[in-house]
Amino acid sequence: MSPDTATGDPSVRHTPAVEATGEITDTLLETRGLRKEFGGFTAVDDVNFSIEAGELRCLIGPNGAGKSTLLKLITGTYRPTSGKIYYDGRDITAVDPHERVQRGISMKFQVPSVYGDLTVRENVRLPVQRFAGGDERRRRVDDAIAAAGLSGYEAVEASALSHGQQQQLEIGMAASLEPDLLLLDEPVAGLDVAEREAIAERVTRLNGTEDIAFVVIEHDTEFVAEIADEVTVLHNGEVFREGSIEEIESDADVQRIYLGGDT
Repeated sequence: MSPDTATGDPSVRHTPAVEATGEITDTLLETRGLRKEFGGFTAVDDVNFSIEAGELRCLIGPNGAGKSTLLKLITGTYRPTSGKIYYDGRDITAVDPHERVQRGISMKFQVPSVYGDLTVRENVRLPVQRFAGGDERRRRVDDAIAAAGLSGYEAVEASALSHGQQQQLEIGMAASLEPDLLLLDEPVAGLDVAEREAIAERVTRLNGTEDIAFVVIEHDTEFVAEIADEVTVLHNGEVFREGSIEEIESDADVQRIYLGGDT
């Protein structure tokens, strides 16, 4: 039965989105008028941005466009100067980062933060052990290692992995929390073609089989074209364009500010 706030029927389930916003929506994440200032510098300026459940969105733009700042606002690493952030229909603007993780938001930062002297299994177990124990913890760890494409490497120390494998490991660690939304900051930076394709396969598989929504910051437009449902372009802290990768790549203004075109 669809939620219906007008019936007053106690058997009708009122979704969090109804309770928080008065809307029935599949929107998982939404920012409204989001702004972040650092002293006299505005890094994110009045950003309205939304992600549907299960969507895979790439976020591109020139250096200094505000991409990483936007992700850190979503995770709660930064607090906005003004504006609101809604997750699953609820206002999380003032919610602490650890509670956002509990609600279903996970993030992999640009530089891998794996522990080199720990094995692959030990690295994956670290985030899981805060939320699960016993058989459930073992299941999550095994699933995350498989999702990272590192089955057979369980006993290998992370320092012995290639850079690409370390990136895959950290995606597996983030996925082990079984989030509804996973944020990735430049997951293929510095990788070769084969490693990039492996990351693309992991991301699209997690999106398709686990129904995890993704927001991916990336400069590599070939990688973006491989994975993205939709693309958002940031410029000077503002949403500049949104559309398919084909629309974005053919846009003369986007070429001018980001892709290096002459127009």
